[in-house]
Amino acid sequence: MRSAIPKVLHPVAGNSMLGHVIHSARQLAPQGIHVVVGHGAELVRERLAAADLNFVLQDQQLGTGHAVAQAVPAITAETVLILYGDVPLIEVETLHRLLALVTPEQLGLLTVNLADPAGYGRIVRDAAGKVSAIVEHKDASDAQRAIKEGNTGILAVPSKRLAEWLGRLSNNNAQGEYYLTDVIAMAVGDGLVVATEQPLDAMEVQGANDRRQLSELERHYQLREARRLMAQGVTLRDPARFDVRGEVTVGRDVLIDVNVILEGKVVIEDDVVIGPNCYIKDSTLRKGVVLKANTHLEGAVMGEGSDAGPFARLRPGTVMDQGAHVGNFVELKNAHMGEGAKAGHLAYLGDADIGARSNIGAGVITCNYDGANKWRTVIGEDAFIGTNNSLVAPVDIKAGATTAAGSTITQDVAEAQLAVGRARQRNIDGWKRPVKIKKG
Repeated sequence: MRSAIPKVLHPVAGNSMLGHVIHSARQLAPQGIHVVVGHGAELVRERLAAADLNFVLQDQQLGTGHAVAQAVPAITAETVLILYGDVPLIEVETLHRLLALVTPEQLGLLTVNLADPAGYGRIVRDAAGKVSAIVEHKDASDAQRAIKEGNTGILAVPSKRLAEWLGRLSNNNAQGEYYLTDVIAMAVGDGLVVATEQPLDAMEVQGANDRRQLSELERHYQLREARRLMAQGVTLRDPARFDVRGEVTVGRDVLIDVNVILEGKVVIEDDVVIGPNCYIKDSTLRKGVVLKANTHLEGAVMGEGSDAGPFARLRPGTVMDQGAHVGNFVELKNAHMGEGAKAGHLAYLGDADIGARSNIGAGVITCNYDGANKWRTVIGEDAFIGTNNSLVAPVDIKAGATTAAGSTITQDVAEAQLAVGRARQRNIDGWKRPVKIKKG
């Protein structure tokens, strides 16, 4: 990777490769998850620490068999499933099929057929087609290298048998390492059956050793997510220009334009339209919401039939009720827009409650921060806030009130009052503009 970051922490779709593997493991409801760490162990622990993870240190990198052996003393389950931290796209359903193969007298091995299996260990079968051994690529003969069935390294085995086999491993090979793959021949020698399963898609077992391969995993993940969403009733203008970096729940008849990024936990209900170049993180879009181009949402909830953009920004704590509207270059932070409330353009509304049907003019700012503390602005229903107003919080503008254009509002405004807070205009006769001084 040519990076100071451990390989398994490099991201695919906003989550580390190892994070994806752990997420898949959790969905199997295991008795325990044991993460063997070596290079960059402290950073891996720091990034992924969780109550359900047991980190096991492999001081010396002496091969895959040696790595698994470090975790064996902590294992209590009857079946052990071995996964790899740089193989992030493995499907849970594939793992369920693999685990179903395991019995006291049978282990499950995940293999894959590839046109070019260079670098993979080869699956050697006997005349009856039964697995007899795995031969690593560097140790394979020319005839064995011609085999197209490769070892993914992912296997499920009875735990008691695994501990015994690991204790018998040797490093007498081209790499001088303890290969986990050697347990296959041991299992066959002990009379066990090696049953095999294959992923539905070879990319499920693709690892990443460089940034090119990492980008291939990213694109495949995104295409897989795009297909999943389209199957649920989403129209994607271009599935190749769409990114999911989290957990997305969608309704039917959703339309998403190009270059949209969905991050964190995002809920999109029926009939939502999302324009191009939008970024949506940890937000909920209720039925019929319209997001126009280049709109940015984070930690926001948009009510049914509300709309925002283009170039709007809804920051954490923003709630828009049914039919509310914010237009171009409007920023909301920890703000509540009531039903039908409108802020058409060029406004900052922070720490504010805006009542139903109120109108916020262009250039309006809620002055919510005094340099030490945040204060709230409250605007009642059916209020009209004039253009270029500064509302100095804390301030309460009651229902039906109006503030004049160009005002700085520092006091509460009663219901139905007009507030004018601007300097008196003076028109000066005979005034002459300055002229430019000619340079020497």
